[in-house]
Amino acid sequence: MVRLPYLPLAAFLFALLATATAQEPDEPVANSGRPTVSTPATLTPVGYLQFETGFLQATHSPEVSSQSSLNEVMKFSVSHRIELLAASGPFAHSRADGQSANGVGDVLLGVQGVVHQGEGARPTIALSYFHRIYSGDAPDLDIGSARNSVLLLASADVKGFHYDTNYLFNEVIDAGIHRAQFGQTLSVSHPLGEKFGVSGEIWHFTQPSLRSNAVGNLWALNYNLRKNLVLDGGFNRGLTNTSTRWEEFFGFTYLLPRKMLRR
Repeated sequence: MVRLPYLPLAAFLFALLATATAQEPDEPVANSGRPTVSTPATLTPVGYLQFETGFLQATHSPEVSSQSSLNEVMKFSVSHRIELLAASGPFAHSRADGQSANGVGDVLLGVQGVVHQGEGARPTIALSYFHRIYSGDAPDLDIGSARNSVLLLASADVKGFHYDTNYLFNEVIDAGIHRAQFGQTLSVSHPLGEKFGVSGEIWHFTQPSLRSNAVGNLWALNYNLRKNLVLDGGFNRGLTNTSTRWEEFFGFTYLLPRKMLRR
Protein backbone atom coordinates (compact mmCIF):
# COMPACT_ATOMS: atom_id res chain seq x y z
CA MET A 1 0.00 0.00 0.00
CA VAL A 2 1.32 3.48 -0.89
CA ARG A 3 1.67 5.68 2.18
CA LEU A 4 -0.31 8.90 2.01
CA PRO A 5 2.68 11.29 2.06
CA TYR A 6 3.87 9.68 -1.20
CA LEU A 7 0.58 9.89 -3.07
CA PRO A 8 1.50 13.06 -5.03
CA LEU A 9 4.71 11.37 -6.24
CA ALA A 10 2.81 8.20 -7.20
CA ALA A 11 0.19 10.24 -9.05
CA PHE A 12 2.89 12.25 -10.80
CA LEU A 13 4.67 9.09 -12.00
CA PHE A 14 1.35 7.71 -13.21
CA ALA A 15 0.75 10.97 -15.08
CA LEU A 16 4.10 10.77 -16.83
CA LEU A 17 3.51 7.13 -17.82
CA ALA A 18 0.01 7.77 -19.09
CA THR A 19 1.13 10.86 -20.99
CA ALA A 20 3.91 8.97 -22.71
CA THR A 21 1.79 5.98 -23.72
CA ALA A 22 -1.71 7.26 -24.46
CA GLN A 23 -2.05 10.46 -26.46
CA GLU A 24 -4.99 11.64 -28.51
CA PRO A 25 -4.24 12.68 -32.13
CA ASP A 26 -5.08 16.26 -31.09
CA GLU A 27 -3.54 16.58 -27.66
CA PRO A 28 -5.91 18.41 -25.26
CA VAL A 29 -4.70 21.40 -23.22
CA ALA A 30 -5.02 21.54 -19.43
CA ASN A 31 -6.81 24.52 -17.92
CA SER A 32 -5.09 24.72 -14.56
CA GLY A 33 -6.66 26.35 -11.52
CA ARG A 34 -3.52 25.72 -9.45
CA PRO A 35 -1.93 27.04 -7.39
CA THR A 36 -3.78 30.32 -6.94
CA VAL A 37 -6.79 30.85 -4.69
CA SER A 38 -8.64 32.15 -7.76
CA THR A 39 -10.50 29.68 -9.97
CA PRO A 40 -10.69 30.29 -13.75
CA ALA A 41 -14.08 31.16 -15.18
CA THR A 42 -13.15 29.16 -18.27
CA LEU A 43 -13.76 25.40 -18.23
CA THR A 44 -11.58 22.37 -18.93
CA PRO A 45 -11.82 20.64 -22.35
CA VAL A 46 -15.18 18.92 -22.79
CA GLY A 47 -15.17 15.21 -22.04
CA TYR A 48 -11.71 15.08 -20.39
CA LEU A 49 -11.04 14.46 -16.69
CA GLN A 50 -8.57 16.85 -15.05
CA PHE A 51 -6.68 16.33 -11.76
CA GLU A 52 -5.13 19.17 -9.74
CA THR A 53 -2.89 17.66 -7.06
CA GLY A 54 -0.79 19.55 -4.54
CA PHE A 55 1.16 19.59 -1.28
CA LEU A 56 0.95 22.55 1.12
CA GLN A 57 3.17 23.45 4.08
CA ALA A 58 1.70 26.18 6.32
CA THR A 59 3.15 27.83 9.44
CA HIS A 60 1.77 30.21 12.08
CA SER A 61 -1.98 29.96 11.43
CA PRO A 62 -4.74 30.90 13.95
CA GLU A 63 -5.54 27.26 14.83
CA VAL A 64 -2.17 25.54 14.26
CA SER A 65 1.51 26.34 14.53
CA SER A 66 2.17 24.25 11.39
CA GLN A 67 0.35 21.97 9.00
CA SER A 68 1.41 19.77 6.07
CA SER A 69 -1.43 18.67 3.82
CA LEU A 70 -2.39 17.14 0.50
CA ASN A 71 -5.17 18.56 -1.63
CA GLU A 72 -6.96 17.26 -4.69
CA VAL A 73 -9.42 18.83 -7.13
CA MET A 74 -11.04 16.93 -10.00
CA LYS A 75 -12.84 18.67 -12.87
CA PHE A 76 -14.95 17.26 -15.69
CA SER A 77 -16.75 19.39 -18.26
CA VAL A 78 -19.88 17.77 -19.68
CA SER A 79 -20.42 20.62 -22.16
CA HIS A 80 -18.89 23.94 -23.17
CA ARG A 81 -20.91 25.63 -20.41
CA ILE A 82 -21.16 23.08 -17.55
CA GLU A 83 -18.33 21.65 -15.43
CA LEU A 84 -18.55 19.23 -12.49
CA LEU A 85 -16.02 19.54 -9.64
CA ALA A 86 -14.90 17.59 -6.56
CA ALA A 87 -12.40 18.83 -3.96
CA SER A 88 -10.87 16.99 -1.01
CA GLY A 89 -8.05 17.07 1.53
CA PRO A 90 -7.06 13.39 1.86
CA PHE A 91 -4.36 13.94 4.49
CA ALA A 92 -3.14 16.61 6.92
CA HIS A 93 -0.48 16.52 9.62
CA SER A 94 -0.95 19.38 12.10
CA ARG A 95 0.90 20.67 15.14
CA ALA A 96 -0.67 22.90 17.79
CA ASP A 97 0.23 23.58 21.45
CA GLY A 98 3.15 21.18 21.19
CA GLN A 99 0.93 18.28 20.09
CA SER A 100 0.85 16.58 16.69
CA ALA A 101 -2.13 14.97 15.01
CA ASN A 102 -3.09 13.46 11.67
CA GLY A 103 -6.44 14.04 10.04
CA VAL A 104 -8.35 14.52 6.81
CA GLY A 105 -9.92 17.57 5.27
CA ASP A 106 -13.39 18.25 3.91
CA VAL A 107 -14.89 16.77 0.77
CA LEU A 108 -16.89 19.12 -1.47
CA LEU A 109 -18.88 18.67 -4.66
CA GLY A 110 -19.62 21.51 -7.02
CA VAL A 111 -20.81 22.66 -10.42
CA GLN A 112 -19.68 25.60 -12.54
CA GLY A 113 -21.55 27.18 -15.40
CA VAL A 114 -20.47 29.76 -17.97
CA VAL A 115 -23.05 32.53 -18.29
CA HIS A 116 -21.10 34.61 -20.82
CA GLN A 117 -18.40 33.28 -23.14
CA GLY A 118 -15.78 35.95 -23.68
CA GLU A 119 -12.74 36.17 -25.93
CA GLY A 120 -9.49 38.09 -25.57
CA ALA A 121 -10.06 41.18 -23.44
CA ARG A 122 -13.80 40.45 -23.21
CA PRO A 123 -14.10 38.44 -19.99
CA THR A 124 -15.68 35.02 -19.62
CA ILE A 125 -18.19 35.16 -16.74
CA ALA A 126 -19.21 32.08 -14.75
CA LEU A 127 -21.06 31.06 -11.60
CA SER A 128 -20.23 28.08 -9.40
CA TYR A 129 -21.67 26.39 -6.33
CA PHE A 130 -19.99 24.04 -3.82
CA HIS A 131 -21.54 21.97 -1.02
CA ARG A 132 -19.60 20.16 1.69
CA ILE A 133 -20.63 16.49 1.78
CA TYR A 134 -18.06 15.40 4.39
CA SER A 135 -16.60 17.43 7.26
CA GLY A 136 -13.01 16.44 7.98
CA ASP A 137 -11.28 16.49 11.35
CA ALA A 138 -8.13 18.38 10.28
CA PRO A 139 -7.83 21.90 11.78
CA ASP A 140 -8.74 24.74 9.42
CA LEU A 141 -6.30 27.42 8.32
CA ASP A 142 -7.12 31.13 8.20
CA ILE A 143 -9.95 30.98 5.63
CA GLY A 144 -11.83 28.27 7.52
CA SER A 145 -14.25 25.75 6.07
CA ALA A 146 -17.50 26.55 4.26
CA ARG A 147 -20.61 24.34 4.17
CA ASN A 148 -21.98 26.13 1.10
CA SER A 149 -20.17 28.41 -1.34
CA VAL A 150 -21.35 30.52 -4.26
CA LEU A 151 -18.75 32.10 -6.56
CA LEU A 152 -18.88 34.74 -9.28
CA LEU A 153 -15.88 34.29 -11.59
CA ALA A 154 -14.34 36.30 -14.43
CA SER A 155 -11.32 35.57 -16.66
CA ALA A 156 -9.77 37.42 -19.60
CA ASP A 157 -6.52 38.16 -21.47
CA VAL A 158 -5.30 41.75 -21.69
CA LYS A 159 -2.09 42.77 -23.52
CA GLY A 160 -0.25 39.52 -22.88
CA PHE A 161 -1.49 39.12 -19.30
CA HIS A 162 -4.19 36.72 -18.10
CA TYR A 163 -6.36 37.46 -15.07
CA ASP A 164 -8.82 35.47 -12.95
CA THR A 165 -10.93 37.19 -10.34
CA ASN A 166 -13.47 35.64 -7.96
CA TYR A 167 -16.11 36.97 -5.57
CA LEU A 168 -17.09 34.39 -2.94
CA PHE A 169 -20.11 34.11 -0.67
CA ASN A 170 -19.71 31.34 1.93
CA GLU A 171 -21.80 29.88 4.72
CA VAL A 172 -19.54 28.94 7.65
CA ILE A 173 -20.54 27.32 10.93
CA ASP A 174 -18.71 28.02 14.19
CA ALA A 175 -19.92 26.49 17.48
CA GLY A 176 -23.30 25.82 15.85
CA ILE A 177 -23.71 29.42 14.67
CA HIS A 178 -24.19 30.03 10.95
CA ARG A 179 -22.29 33.03 9.63
CA ALA A 180 -21.70 34.67 6.26
CA GLN A 181 -18.17 34.95 4.89
CA PHE A 182 -17.13 37.08 1.92
CA GLY A 183 -14.00 36.85 -0.19
CA GLN A 184 -12.36 38.49 -3.17
CA THR A 185 -9.38 37.28 -5.23
CA LEU A 186 -7.38 38.66 -8.15
CA SER A 187 -4.72 36.59 -9.91
CA VAL A 188 -2.60 37.88 -12.82
CA SER A 189 -0.29 35.62 -14.84
CA HIS A 190 2.16 36.11 -17.68
CA PRO A 191 4.10 33.58 -19.80
CA LEU A 192 7.90 33.46 -19.62
CA GLY A 193 8.77 31.97 -22.99
CA GLU A 194 7.04 28.83 -24.30
CA LYS A 195 7.30 26.63 -21.21
CA PHE A 196 7.32 28.82 -18.10
CA GLY A 197 4.85 31.22 -16.55
CA VAL A 198 4.64 33.43 -13.46
CA SER A 199 1.55 34.45 -11.49
CA GLY A 200 0.88 36.89 -8.67
CA GLU A 201 -2.27 37.14 -6.58
CA ILE A 202 -3.86 39.21 -3.84
CA TRP A 203 -6.79 37.72 -1.91
CA HIS A 204 -9.03 38.68 1.01
CA PHE A 205 -11.53 36.76 3.16
CA THR A 206 -13.55 37.94 6.13
CA GLN A 207 -13.17 35.90 9.34
CA PRO A 208 -16.58 36.23 11.02
CA SER A 209 -15.74 34.09 14.08
CA LEU A 210 -12.59 36.14 14.75
CA ARG A 211 -14.13 39.47 13.69
CA SER A 212 -11.09 40.01 11.52
CA ASN A 213 -9.83 39.56 7.97
CA ALA A 214 -7.39 37.21 6.28
CA VAL A 215 -5.33 38.77 3.48
CA GLY A 216 -2.54 37.15 1.49
CA ASN A 217 -0.12 37.78 -1.35
CA LEU A 218 0.74 34.72 -3.49
CA TRP A 219 3.50 34.19 -6.05
CA ALA A 220 4.02 31.07 -8.17
CA LEU A 221 5.90 29.65 -11.13
CA ASN A 222 4.57 27.04 -13.51
CA TYR A 223 6.27 24.79 -16.06
CA ASN A 224 4.32 23.34 -18.97
CA LEU A 225 5.90 19.91 -19.30
CA ARG A 226 3.28 18.98 -21.89
CA LYS A 227 0.04 20.55 -23.07
CA ASN A 228 -1.84 18.35 -20.60
CA LEU A 229 0.70 18.35 -17.73
CA VAL A 230 1.64 21.50 -15.80
CA LEU A 231 3.99 21.63 -12.79
CA ASP A 232 3.81 24.47 -10.27
CA GLY A 233 5.37 25.78 -7.07
CA GLY A 234 5.39 28.95 -5.00
CA PHE A 235 4.56 30.64 -1.72
CA ASN A 236 1.93 32.76 -0.02
CA ARG A 237 2.59 35.45 2.61
CA GLY A 238 -0.15 36.39 5.05
CA LEU A 239 -0.54 40.13 5.54
CA THR A 240 -2.66 40.35 8.72
CA ASN A 241 -2.21 39.02 12.26
CA THR A 242 -4.93 36.41 11.73
CA SER A 243 -3.62 35.23 8.34
CA THR A 244 -1.39 32.18 7.99
CA ARG A 245 2.10 33.67 8.06
CA TRP A 246 3.75 31.50 5.41
CA GLU A 247 2.53 28.84 2.98
CA GLU A 248 4.79 26.96 0.56
CA PHE A 249 3.30 24.66 -2.06
CA PHE A 250 4.05 22.55 -5.10
CA GLY A 251 1.94 20.32 -7.30
CA PHE A 252 0.76 19.57 -10.80
CA THR A 253 -2.26 19.68 -13.06
CA TYR A 254 -2.86 16.65 -15.26
CA LEU A 255 -5.53 16.34 -17.94
CA LEU A 256 -6.15 12.70 -18.87
CA PRO A 257 -5.24 12.40 -22.57
CA ARG A 258 -8.15 10.10 -23.41
CA LYS A 259 -11.63 11.53 -23.86
CA MET A 260 -14.15 9.95 -21.48
CA LEU A 261 -17.25 11.54 -22.93
CA ARG A 262 -17.82 11.52 -26.67
CA ARG A 263 -20.65 13.46 -28.18
